Amino acid sequence: MSVNSAASTAKISAALGSMDQGSVVSEVAERLLAYFTSGEIAVGTRLPAERQLAASLGVGRSAVREALAALEILGIVIVRPGSGTYLRDDISELLPRTLSWGLMLGAPRTRELVELRGGLEVQAGQLAALRISDEALERMRANLATMEGSLDDLGVFVEADAAFHREIASSSGNQVLQELLQSIRSLLRIWVDRALTEKGHAADALAEHWEIFRALESRNEAAVTAAMHSHMETAARRLLAGLDAGLDAGQTGASA
Repeated sequence: MSVNSAASTAKISAALGSMDQGSVVSEVAERLLAYFTSGEIAVGTRLPAERQLAASLGVGRSAVREALAALEILGIVIVRPGSGTYLRDDISELLPRTLSWGLMLGAPRTRELVELRGGLEVQAGQLAALRISDEALERMRANLATMEGSLDDLGVFVEADAAFHREIASSSGNQVLQELLQSIRSLLRIWVDRALTEKGHAADALAEHWEIFRALESRNEAAVTAAMHSHMETAARRLLAGLDAGLDAGQTGASA
């Protein structure tokens, strides 16, 4: 590590200060976000290693790792394999405050985001039932085939799941609704990934998606509403179970 890099690391660690042992991922992320967007460190700066940030904040490395993952999703930092994590050089000065909601991982408002997402997905489905094209349905069928063939590869499964929902949002014909859903999904992504921790969970989710697809294929708005509402209820239970598990792990990591 160069002298300048070591100086930057020391400056960042000192500026962050330590946190109470009970702190969770959301607080770590908010502390990092506030500092990284304060203008006190230069864009493109290489950030200290996870263990150094964890030591500075007085939390477990897992909390820092998850906080940095959330910041990467929001475009605040960029991870360069084999090199490290850097502060991006194209952070918008107009970064909406609402984006920081996604960093309240483990906070009550994350539960509210889950609740909001459910309502918006149902509305998107209702509009899509009236407007969806045959081409969009074919793409969704392909998404389902990918999900069906990826029950043992949850990373691929989750990507196909997300693509399925993006088609519905796009087919709603409402750009504002589409963008709101995309933002919420991005903010909740870390918990969505955790929600499908077992093959059985993925199989259940696949069956729910087929119900939605069949209802959309028939252009039956009432059936789409029922199928999407049911899926959102079970998806929310899975997602919140992952959230609770993450909070428990964060508490354990902080006290380790």
